Amino acid sequence: MLGFNKKTQDASPQENTGGENKVFHFIKTHKKRCIAVVAAAAVLVAVIVPRRSRSASADLAYTQEKLGRRDIVNVYDGSGTINAADSYTVKSLVTGTVLTADFELGDSIEKGDILYTIDISDVENNLASAQLSVEQAQRNYDDAADMQNVRTRISGEVSSFAVAAGDAVQAGQTVATIRDTSVMLLAVDFPAAEAQSFVAGQAAQVMPDTTFETLNGTIRSVSGANPAGDASLMTCTVTIAVPNAGSLTTAQAAVAQVNGVSSLNSAHFTYQREETVAAAASGTVSELCVKEGSTVRQGDVILRITGKDLDKQTKNAADNLRSAELQMSSAEKTISHYTIDAPISGTIVDKKVKAGDKLSANDTAMQNLCTIYDMSHLEMKLNVDELKIRSLKVGQEVDITADAVPGETYKGVISSILVAGTTANGSTSYPVTVRIDDMGELLPGMNATAKITTASVKNVLALPNAALVRGSYVLVTKDSPSAANAETSMTAPDGFVYVKVTTGISDDDYIEVKSGLQEGDTIAYDNSSVSATDFYSNTMASAEGDDE
Repeated sequence: MLGFNKKTQDASPQENTGGENKVFHFIKTHKKRCIAVVAAAAVLVAVIVPRRSRSASADLAYTQEKLGRRDIVNVYDGSGTINAADSYTVKSLVTGTVLTADFELGDSIEKGDILYTIDISDVENNLASAQLSVEQAQRNYDDAADMQNVRTRISGEVSSFAVAAGDAVQAGQTVATIRDTSVMLLAVDFPAAEAQSFVAGQAAQVMPDTTFETLNGTIRSVSGANPAGDASLMTCTVTIAVPNAGSLTTAQAAVAQVNGVSSLNSAHFTYQREETVAAAASGTVSELCVKEGSTVRQGDVILRITGKDLDKQTKNAADNLRSAELQMSSAEKTISHYTIDAPISGTIVDKKVKAGDKLSANDTAMQNLCTIYDMSHLEMKLNVDELKIRSLKVGQEVDITADAVPGETYKGVISSILVAGTTANGSTSYPVTVRIDDMGELLPGMNATAKITTASVKNVLALPNAALVRGSYVLVTKDSPSAANAETSMTAPDGFVYVKVTTGISDDDYIEVKSGLQEGDTIAYDNSSVSATDFYSNTMASAEGDDE
């Protein structure tokens, strides 16, 4: 006769011997190998056990109960440490005396606030020297780069070029002549007695000897008295500027008159300004930038010269400028290190250095001036096993409890799940971050437990986990409505049949039945034994629990 227990009897706890610990440790460190071994064992057990003789089954006692409905909630449990949203330990990159440290423990600060200033007197001269080096290098580069440009130093007309494009020239060689013909100068002698009353800017009349017309001019200068041929007759040279409409040339001569006093001689006109342009460097004329007869302004480029020496000089000057700029940048960066700003917004939780302290190269305080916590929210880090990570999603709500705050449950949300896992002993875990905005009395450093509902259903058909055989079969009484769907290939004890079911989510005790059974069915199971599949699940859960 079969004996039926109406109530499930809990097995008395077994003593956790050292041998059992070794088994769990072996399973935990060889999960993937255990999967294959246990799966094979499950198949063997499923084939042999259901087909055992009735006499062997007659000795078993089954728990029998009606299939009912219940709520099932699948929860992931994990533990970790509460952390600030961000933290930063402020360090010094330089040595010196701390001049200011205008903050205290517990102060709230904003990113960019000045925390420390350090005496920069030792490095200020380095910055000034670097600035001078850059300025000098810039001038040298400008000069070197401009060596290929031949410029005029005066405004005027390009009278002639002494070279053509493609010609080779040497440094100092004449390449062009520039003349300012807008004003012609006439230098003539006057009796000193009268000339000594002349002044610069005074009007004068000039009469060219070829046209005999009278041109208006202006006295530019009056020289000192000089003796003429007759020692009793002293003369002064008077230079007169005459605007040139284009008709005056240096081939013409003229006399002049000032206040009715005539010059003692005639003289040829000269140009107001004239420049013989020379090449500053050797090379080849690459182009003439203007034509003969063109009007140019002071500083205009009239031709260009190229050559290997010019290119080399320019490159060297550019390299020197770049080197000076880098030294300048380094000096500026070093100076910036003497003012230490807050890298993040938050609260000062530690301050080891104050105003007046001296920082030296071997000072451990340089490695930890102060510490800032961003307490805008808190975070909790979880390391989730690879077998459970797929059940977690960003945005899922989390219930958090802490031993230090008994009786309180805080709400959080999964803010990130990193795909870069860490593998150890054949198992991979993935870092999961939980954000906590409702912080209450939680503080960084507290140990906490997180519970995450990964799936839930309400009022569904459910059967005990122990009732599931081979993962998809359940033993029911022959008078159950679902016995009509019996699996005929499996031999069941007298009065029972095996029915194939489709299951859904499960918790620690029950699993959802989606199809195969219905209300009114009576299920039976051996409460004192566990199927091969359940043995693997329970064992692995224990091993994973040790991981976390």
